[in-house]
Amino acid sequence: MSKKILVIGDTQCKPGISLDYMTWIGKYIVDKRPDIVVHIGDNYDFESLSTYDRGKLSFEGRRLKADIEAGNQGLKNLVKPLWELQRQQRRFKKKVYSPRMVFCTGNHENRFDRVSSEMPEFEGFVGMDTLNLEQYGWEVHPFLQPVEIDGIFFVHYLANPMSGKPYAGTAMNVLKTVGRSFVVGHRQVLDIAIRPTIDGKHQLGIVNGACYEHLEDYKGFTGNNHFRGVVMLHEVEDGFALPMPVSLNYLKERYGRNEL
Repeated sequence: MSKKILVIGDTQCKPGISLDYMTWIGKYIVDKRPDIVVHIGDNYDFESLSTYDRGKLSFEGRRLKADIEAGNQGLKNLVKPLWELQRQQRRFKKKVYSPRMVFCTGNHENRFDRVSSEMPEFEGFVGMDTLNLEQYGWEVHPFLQPVEIDGIFFVHYLANPMSGKPYAGTAMNVLKTVGRSFVVGHRQVLDIAIRPTIDGKHQLGIVNGACYEHLEDYKGFTGNNHFRGVVMLHEVEDGFALPMPVSLNYLKERYGRNEL
């Protein structure tokens, strides 16, 4: 039987921004009730661990504690509507809706893991294990380890085995290179590719690397003009699905109010 999978792109929760968009996503999950929810990674921004602008004025005031609190709060906002629904269902002895929830660790979360590898004295105090994402219902998968669900591979980005860097080019180019259906994040674009195979089936490639409202100063005006939202995969079966993008603008209009 085919499934329905919601893919959440990079949410990049960080201090000083509104995290209401995480609540809208949570309400959408409750409303549409996908069988599986996949967060493609980079929920935590960890800008305090960035090496890109360390030493610059823009780096001043960043704190790891604040980064962790922002990422945690984002996940709490996301699951709160689901937990409220589940409490109601248990109260009235109804079947409890409990989707499988898959978290693919992103390169921003990997910043946190690198701290202990570079400074072993902090082992046990830092790293993804200390965040305990399982408390929010997630099954957590290591950075760059693809998760196969019904023939589709989900991972933060597909790494070129020769360089370790993300494959460049369009979703179609990557699909032709790797030869298997995939969904990735990382790049702030929405790119969907579908191609037929010799056995009469189809393959699917999706890049959806942005699901947050705020603007990034380093990207400038043009760079910030990209799709922001989630993708619902319908009829997931045997390595293919029918993708339906859903923008954050729509989620804001639909769920941006104080009700489930």
